Amino acid sequence: MKKLVLSAFVTLISATSFAKTIPAGTYAIDAAHSKIGFEIPHLVIATVEGRFTKFDGSIVIDPKLEKSKANLNVDVATINTDNKDRDDHLKSPDFFDVAKNPKMTFVTKKIVGTADNLKLIGDLTLKGKTKEVTLDVKYLGDVNDPFGNHKVAFSASGLINRKDFGLTWSKAVEAGPVVGDEVTLIIKIEANKPIEKKG
Repeated sequence: MKKLVLSAFVTLISATSFAKTIPAGTYAIDAAHSKIGFEIPHLVIATVEGRFTKFDGSIVIDPKLEKSKANLNVDVATINTDNKDRDDHLKSPDFFDVAKNPKMTFVTKKIVGTADNLKLIGDLTLKGKTKEVTLDVKYLGDVNDPFGNHKVAFSASGLINRKDFGLTWSKAVEAGPVVGDEVTLIIKIEANKPIEKKG
């Protein structure tokens, strides 16, 4: 019995020792080293991938992780699927209608879990509609860069239905719809805060 208790204690200590912690502070998203992308079904049998090339935001890590928060602002007109005709259609009123709705935003409401397995719950606003979405987030680590910044990195993914945000354009072919309804969000973030100088 003593051996069993000792083994459990050692396991607990080991798990605690190697648990990841995210350094507290306010970090600015480094767009040059980040990606806001998506994937959507195309013609039922394949997918189309895209990304937004202009965005900004911040992440505030609190010592109590559940009190942390994040925000993201995306310039929807910078959508890029490597096909100009398709991108022009996506910017039109059939989809994003960027002339009237130039921004997409995300603001956290709740964070649950640990650094290795976070759920980020927040409001996504797109084309004038706001819906609550959940992102699965993984903390990838932190490091000092050569330019006086402390960096943290995260990956995140989540599913949304485009029709929830008024992106209802659809056209059918023999196999089914040209564009699927379910969109997979793929997010990779590096964020910076200045290294505090001592003395």
